[in-house]
Parts: sequence; structure tokens; C-alpha cells
Amino acid sequence: MNDSVAESKIDQRLAPLEKLRGLEATHLLINEIYASIQGESTHAGRPCVFIRTAVCNQRCSYCDTAYAFTEGEALHIDEVVRRALALGDCPGSSGLSPSSAGHQASKTGTVPKGGDSPHGIPLVEITGGEPLLQPLLPELCERLLAAGCEVLIETGGSHDISRVPQGVHVILDIKTPGSGEEPANDYGNLKRLRAGDEVKFVLTSRADYEWARELVLHEKLAERATLLFSPAYRRIEPDQLSAWLIEDRLPVRLNLQLHKFIWPPNKRGV
Repeated sequence: MNDSVAESKIDQRLAPLEKLRGLEATHLLINEIYASIQGESTHAGRPCVFIRTAVCNQRCSYCDTAYAFTEGEALHIDEVVRRALALGDCPGSSGLSPSSAGHQASKTGTVPKGGDSPHGIPLVEITGGEPLLQPLLPELCERLLAAGCEVLIETGGSHDISRVPQGVHVILDIKTPGSGEEPANDYGNLKRLRAGDEVKFVLTSRADYEWARELVLHEKLAERATLLFSPAYRRIEPDQLSAWLIEDRLPVRLNLQLHKFIWPPNKRGV
């Protein structure tokens, strides 16, 4: 594929962001906001509020959220924060308006230490789509942190993660050859990882596994982050991947999509 054709494809994929034209300083393009059980990463099994942004520059062969490519509503950042806090009731959100949460974080550089109740859902994940396409992503993160939330971002790995504020944990999804999007990886992100970040590889075949294994070992990634090897749903079986991991003694975790075992695999809002 020549460069002009590739650029045209990316432009088509990003076209839905036109809904934000003129609103970039106040709005995000949101697909859905809901509470569920975290299905992946080291946080699997925990109740979690999900903020799913719309639009993605990638088209992975195994994508299970293609509806987020084009389905999105321009929401004011105050409304995004309000909905997330209403679902999660983060421990530090008591008495904070959506906008004041952001001002507190920017002025003090600190996160409140909890509200009146120890209950609620403190874990919030911003996912997509591709969250790093949203200009207001850093401010959204800061507001959620200021409200006492524990914030995760899952990103496809093609955008610079240094935009993510301190205190937010990145789940960096490195694309394997079987995804069809490996050339889009920004490998500079491997040097931008911070304490608490995680690196995920979704594997579609034995060839993908061997590719990921060599990258892990060559880059000594286990010294920088928690590593997650995930079998692409119905393309590699968990017991098969487990056998490979045991045989090679890799310093990684088996990562299953827990939500697909709880609910029907194509169910939305979970």
C-alpha cells in the first residue's frame, strides 16, 4: 500500500471526529459510559466505570468494539465527569462538582483522600476507540484523579503516551502482526512506560506468540511493566496459550477477557 492510499484510509477512519470541530476545547466524542466488571489486566474482576471514546485510527482483525468507530456523541467534559462520578461514586468526589474537581487537581497537584463513604466504584477506565485521539483526554484524567478515582487508560499503542498525566496507569496494547496494525505501533512508547503501567499483546496465532515473546525478551519489558498475553477470542484457546507460557517460562500473565465468560461475547455495555 502506498503512502497516499494509507493516508486516505486514516483520514476516512478519523472523519467522525468532525463532530468535534469547534468544540475541541470543551467536548469529547463519547460512545458510551457504563459500570461493569473489569474484564482484563491486573484489575480483572474489579467493579469499574468505563468511559468509551469514539473513533479509532486502527482496524484490528479481532476488534470487538467496531461500533465505536463511528457511533459517538459530543459531550461537554463536565457532563462526562458527572456521568462517570454518578456511576462510580468515587471516594473523593463528595462535595466536588465536575468542574471544581479539575480545578483542584490543577491548582494543588494533589488528589483528594476520599469522601464521606468508603463505598462506590473507585476504578475508572478510559477506553475506545482510541482515547488518545481526544484533545481533552489529559484534562478528563486530571478531573477524575481529583475526584479520588483510580484511572486507567487503554490505548492501541500508536500514539505518544507521554500525554497521559502522572497518576494514570496506561494499559499499552502493542499490536501484533496478526492484528493487521503492527506497522502503526509507536515503539517509543516502550521507553515512556511508568511504574504501574501494563503492556498487553493480543495473540491470534503461534506466529503472533513467537513475535511477542521475542519482543518481550529483546526489550527486557518485564523490567519495565506488567506484561499481559491475551488469546484473541476463539482464535487461540486459553489452554493452548497457557501451555506455551509454561513451556517458555515467560515473565508474563495470561490475560483472559473475563466479561466474555460472564456475558454473551457480543453484548454491549459490559
